[in-house]
Amino acid sequence: MSLLPLVDLLELSWLSLMLFCLAVLGAAVLRGFSGFGFALAAVPLASMIVAPTKAVAIAVLLQTTVGLRDVAKSRGVLDWPGLKRLSLGALIGTPIGLFGLVYLDAGLIRLAIAAIVVVGVLLLLPKAHPDAPVRLGLAAPTGVLAGLFGGLAAMPGPPVVAYYLSGSTPSKVIRATMMVFFFFTSLLALPGLALGGLIDGQTLLLSLLAIPLMLGGTALGGAIFARAPNAAYKPVALAVLIVMALSSGLRGLLDVLG
Repeated sequence: MSLLPLVDLLELSWLSLMLFCLAVLGAAVLRGFSGFGFALAAVPLASMIVAPTKAVAIAVLLQTTVGLRDVAKSRGVLDWPGLKRLSLGALIGTPIGLFGLVYLDAGLIRLAIAAIVVVGVLLLLPKAHPDAPVRLGLAAPTGVLAGLFGGLAAMPGPPVVAYYLSGSTPSKVIRATMMVFFFFTSLLALPGLALGGLIDGQTLLLSLLAIPLMLGGTALGGAIFARAPNAAYKPVALAVLIVMALSSGLRGLLDVLG
C-alpha cells in the first residue's frame, strides 16, 4: 500500500514528516532516560514543522496516551503529598496558560517556548541538596507555574524538576511522580485545546503516527538510564535543552521580525 495518500492528508512533505518523527523519537528517548523533558525537546522542534499550537496539542495528546501506562506502573512509588499539592496548583495555572496559547501570536509563542526552555536550563543548573527535604509548602505554587507552562507550551517540567532537585527525594520517586504529574497536566490541558479548536485532523493523525515512536523511544531511554550512572542524565538533558532553546528562539524571532 502506498503511503502517498497519508502524506498528502498530513499536508507535509516527506522530509518534514521524517523530521517530525525524529523529533518525537529523540524527545521520547530523553523522556525515558531522565523521566522528564519530552515536551521541552519535542515542542520546539515540532513547532518548526507544524504550527506551534499544533505542536503543543500533539505533545499533550502523546503524554496523555503514554501517561496511562505510567500511572499503572508507578502508583506504588509516588510522592503522594507532593503530587496532590502540585496537581492542585496546576488546576489554577493551566487555564491561564491555555488562554495565552489560543490568543497569542504564533511567533510570540515560539519566543515564549524558547524562554521557557531557557528557564528550564537555568533551574536545572543548581546542584541538588541531598541532605535537605523538599519544602512541601512550595509544592502548590510550583504546580501553578507548571500548569501555566503546561497550558502555554505543554512544558510543565522546569518548575517541578527544580522543586525536586532542591531536596533529598529518591530519584526513583522523583521520576515516577513527575511522569504521573505530567500526565495529569496533559489531561487538564486537553479540554481547553479541544474547545480552542487546536485539535484537528492533522493533529490527530500525527499523534497516532507518533504513538509507537513515543513508546519505543521511552523504552529505549529507560534501558539506557538503567545502565548509566545516576547523574549522567543531567548533562545530556541540559545540552538538549540549550539546542532546543536556540532553535525555537531563532525561529520565533524571525517570525516576529518578518
